[in-house]
Amino acid sequence: MANRTSKIARVTKETKIDLNLNLDGKGKYEIETGIGFFDHMLTHVARHGLFDLVVQAKGDLNVDAHHTVEDVAICLGQALEKALGDKRGIVRFGSATVPMEDSLAQVAVDLCGRPSCVYNVVYHTDKIGDFDVELVQEFLRGLSNHAHFNLHVNVPYGGNSHHIAEAIFKALGRALMQAVAIDERCQDVPSTKGIL
Repeated sequence: MANRTSKIARVTKETKIDLNLNLDGKGKYEIETGIGFFDHMLTHVARHGLFDLVVQAKGDLNVDAHHTVEDVAICLGQALEKALGDKRGIVRFGSATVPMEDSLAQVAVDLCGRPSCVYNVVYHTDKIGDFDVELVQEFLRGLSNHAHFNLHVNVPYGGNSHHIAEAIFKALGRALMQAVAIDERCQDVPSTKGIL
């Protein structure tokens, strides 16, 4: 199997990001974005997706967390697409349903080469600590757009905003782990088109 790793560096007037991704890792992570809750969420993607993930991000947090979250999503999306290569032999689809105490998150992905993010989530607070809950959707949309995949997120119920977000990120990790897995029976790209 080919080495499915990637490195992405992004520098703008708002952020500086270095990101390394190994799709066939063991769930190890080193994540420092300057946003504690966001770091906590990204660790769930790595740990439950069994990806090795390093993220070093410095952003204009004096403004707010938006640019940093958005640009990390861009970099992680680009890293995911780069590490997948031509997608030959991957499972392609993945889904996970994850409970977190009072909350339940359902995440489904299709690594089809076309971006689409469907997000059906209701929070009962505007913030989780200092973190704006709207940034969860911003991150997921950016990830989907830059990795070019379908991402559907549904939370049918939940009360605690932290639990809702954490369930989403854990389910995202599990769904991506399924989708990027290699199916030894599939020797080609898993599409009738012959390309993803």
